[in-house]
Amino acid sequence: MTRSAPALPRPLAAAPTARLAALRWVLTDIDDTLTTEGRLTAEAYAALEALQAAGLRVVPVTGRPAGWCDMVARFWPVAAVVGENGALWYAMDHAARRIRRHHVQDDAARLAARVRLDALAAQAMAAVPGSRIAADQPFRMFDVAVDFAEDTGPLPLAQAERIAAIFREGGAEAKVSSIHVNAWIGSWDKLAGLRHLFAALWQPLEEVLDRVAFVGDSPNDAPLFGAVPLSVGVANVAPFLPGIAAPPAFVTEGAGGAGFVEFARAVLAARTMEETRG
Repeated sequence: MTRSAPALPRPLAAAPTARLAALRWVLTDIDDTLTTEGRLTAEAYAALEALQAAGLRVVPVTGRPAGWCDMVARFWPVAAVVGENGALWYAMDHAARRIRRHHVQDDAARLAARVRLDALAAQAMAAVPGSRIAADQPFRMFDVAVDFAEDTGPLPLAQAERIAAIFREGGAEAKVSSIHVNAWIGSWDKLAGLRHLFAALWQPLEEVLDRVAFVGDSPNDAPLFGAVPLSVGVANVAPFLPGIAAPPAFVTEGAGGAGFVEFARAVLAARTMEETRG
C-alpha cells in the first residue's frame, strides 16, 4: 500500500477568523521565523509587543542557547521562552523581579553527556568539511550546535542531514534547523519542553490546543507542526516541506520576520472583527 504524501499547507488567508480570534497563546520559533537574514527587525519586535498588548501570551520555542534564553525572558515582550530544543524553559516574573528556570538534566548528567557530544561533533565536522561549532556554543548547557548555514557555508541541506545522521548513529538525538544541527543526549524535544512549561505555569497544553498557534520554519519545528492544529509556516519553510512528516497547516506569503508580522496582523485583525461582531 502506497503511503499518501502529507497535505501541503494552505495559505494563511484560509485560516478561520474565529480560530485566530480565540487564540490566547502564540508559540514561535526565532531563527528565520522571527528573524530575517539573521536580524530581528523592528517590525517583528513590534508584532511581539502588539500581541502581548492584546493579551496574548507569546512563547518563543527555539534551539538557541540558555544564555540567549535568559536575555529573551528578561527583555523581550514574552511570557516565557523554551530553549535548546526543549531542554529548558525560563519565565520572568517582573513583579517579583526574579526569573523561574527549569532544566531537564542535573549537572552530573549534563557534563557526562557533553563529553560524548563533543566527540560526536568532532566526528561529524571531520565528515562534513565546512561545518563548524556554532558561535553561540559557549552559551549552551545541554546540547551541541554544529553550524552549516549561519557563519559558514551555507552547506547543502543534505550535508546537514549527514551531520545529524552521525550524531544519531552515536546514540544522540539530532534536529536540523535552518542554520544549525542541534544534538543532545536525552529524550526531550520542543514539544516536551512546552508541555512541561504549560503544566507548570498555566494548564496542560493538550487542554488548550484550540487556543494555541505555533509559527515555525524548519524540520526541528516538526513536533509542534504536528501537535498544534493551528500551525503556521513562514514562506521559507517551503524547501523543507518534503522532509517534514507533519507539515504546518498554513503558510504565510512573507518569509522570516515578515511572515511572522503577517501572522500577527491576521490574529489582531481577527480579534477586532470578532469584538465588532460581539
